[in-house]
Amino acid sequence: MDVLSKIQALREELNLHNYNYYVLDNPTISDYEFDIKLKELQELEDKHPDHFDENSPTQRVGGAVTKSFDTVKHEFRMYSLDNSYSKEDLLDWQTRAQKILGAVDLEFTCELKYDGASISILYENGKLKRAVTRGDGFQGDDVTNNIKTIKAVPIKLKGDYPDKFEIRGEIILPFAGFEKMNQELIEIGETPYANPRNTASGSLKLQDSSEVAKRPLDCLLYSLIGNNLPIASHFDGLEKARQWGFKVPMHSKLAKNIDEVLDFINYWDEHRHNLPYETDGVVVKINNIHQQEELGYTAKSPRWAIAYKFKAEQVSTQLNSISYQVGRTGAITPVANLEPVLLAGTTVKRASLHNADQIGKLDIRIGDEVYVEKGGEIIPKIVGVDLTKRPNDSVATEYITKCPECDTDLERKEGEANHYCPNFYGCPPQIIGRIQHYISRKAMDIEGLGGETVALLFNNGLVTNYADLYELKKEQVVVLERMADKSAENLINGIEKSKEIPFDRVLYALGIRYVGETVAKKLAKHYKTIDALAVAKLEELTSVDEIGEKIAQSLIEYFENEQNRVIVERLKAYGVQLEMSETDNTAISNILEGKIFVVSGVFEKFSRDDLKKAIEDNGGKVGSSISAKTSFVVAGDNMGPAKLEKASQLKIPIISELDFEKMIHGE
Repeated sequence: MDVLSKIQALREELNLHNYNYYVLDNPTISDYEFDIKLKELQELEDKHPDHFDENSPTQRVGGAVTKSFDTVKHEFRMYSLDNSYSKEDLLDWQTRAQKILGAVDLEFTCELKYDGASISILYENGKLKRAVTRGDGFQGDDVTNNIKTIKAVPIKLKGDYPDKFEIRGEIILPFAGFEKMNQELIEIGETPYANPRNTASGSLKLQDSSEVAKRPLDCLLYSLIGNNLPIASHFDGLEKARQWGFKVPMHSKLAKNIDEVLDFINYWDEHRHNLPYETDGVVVKINNIHQQEELGYTAKSPRWAIAYKFKAEQVSTQLNSISYQVGRTGAITPVANLEPVLLAGTTVKRASLHNADQIGKLDIRIGDEVYVEKGGEIIPKIVGVDLTKRPNDSVATEYITKCPECDTDLERKEGEANHYCPNFYGCPPQIIGRIQHYISRKAMDIEGLGGETVALLFNNGLVTNYADLYELKKEQVVVLERMADKSAENLINGIEKSKEIPFDRVLYALGIRYVGETVAKKLAKHYKTIDALAVAKLEELTSVDEIGEKIAQSLIEYFENEQNRVIVERLKAYGVQLEMSETDNTAISNILEGKIFVVSGVFEKFSRDDLKKAIEDNGGKVGSSISAKTSFVVAGDNMGPAKLEKASQLKIPIISELDFEKMIHGE
């Protein structure tokens, strides 16, 4: 088998495995076997760049960065739907349609209404051409690079698809993925996302598609759009889409009459809480495509479709008290303690009140009968107060002015919604929270030391900051509750092993506000040592890629604090990695600083990976695709024709590996 045939065969096989896993939920090989085949394909494509294909499975990991999203006019307008909330609304809609169509039988397609971000994806000759957000219905943003990272979206179709068509659907974030993302945010002391829908929508506008690829987004498709499509009914269109490789939910139903529509609505109003993603209603469409065309559109909506919205499940219960929680950053979160009540299948005892403004807006008082809903089907929230049941002796809620844990006066910075406890080093929840963050898996990953053990160590006076961990002795630990000899030994060994953790992860572990994993890596790579970072000025910090003023100011405040500086010096003395190691620190010069290179072709002196490393080692950046911001294309033999054409169009200089070598040597 020649190279091209092998590459094409691997692409076909991997596309099939993606389809089985992400669309059918029926994997036929292990993740390990898939990764091995993907790596094999990547190596073949790297060696033979003339066979590059933007629709290859290897391109799904993202990497393209879009600073501003192009606005694209929809060829077929994306209308919104009229809403209905009762059986009477649905009957009125049917009557209006029947009046226009005359004495014809009507069938209906019923589909669940998914609460996500609307998308329209264009396919030409079976390949994904472009993906555009709904926008205002007339035009939206081109988010193609980001959509390609969602593995449920087919890059290449199968079967008897039309030459050109669009398919509409919703980009969603399943509950499990949403909860995992929020848990990771909570672990680093950041504010969790409010709901899956907004998070899915926001993901589509992230500039770095590799960041989108990390998010567990899904795509549920429900409507074919185009001229002269080979379908006579909407329901047939759903089946065709499935055959072509699209993830079309199986919950749709063909209803012979409005009574069957109501049966579908009633069933899902009760069972929707068992679904793995958000639904807020049912979409009912007249099934026959010819009848749809005859009915046409109003100024805003199709006459042949309507959305039946489920009533948000709401219960009332008594507010017994308000407590206040302190996070590791000192942020205060008020929590409503409720008389237990069953809501959407779970017993709710607590609900977040967010901040002082929310309490004031709703005028919530202890003893009130309050209305509770599940925001985004997950997070309980109080949406109002039954004032008719308010006691005559009710007293307005006054937000606390002192920390509930350490009695320090609270502060509220201008422009921020939350109050904060400024007692950074004396407030127990903040101390425990910071140490818990330090030892967490993505930070120092200290084996044998969990969150409960941290609290145990603190409460027994053994640690008051994360530097204290390195002075612990086995005999101090083994006497603690639930701590056996082996557990104590593992804990001490785990702490010792954490001294091998590289600088970027240590920097993340320090828990500096707004410094997450990605920011920590960029800072470590730029400054190389904690000492250099500690003396950096605001202007210098903000010049680093992706470091804004908010992050820069937080860094400056951290290192201005004497206690922080003492802790850092102690960590250094214990042998914690606070500078780039020789293996990590490969920088040679900054001669290419500010320049972006794209590498294409086969080279004699360098491998492609060596070239990319040389670019980064000399301060340059490697681009994954050619754009107006590309500074140079380093071209070898068999440069991809598409890249050559793009570079020529944009008048981007094309240099050889010899030219590049001279450039980095200052010739």
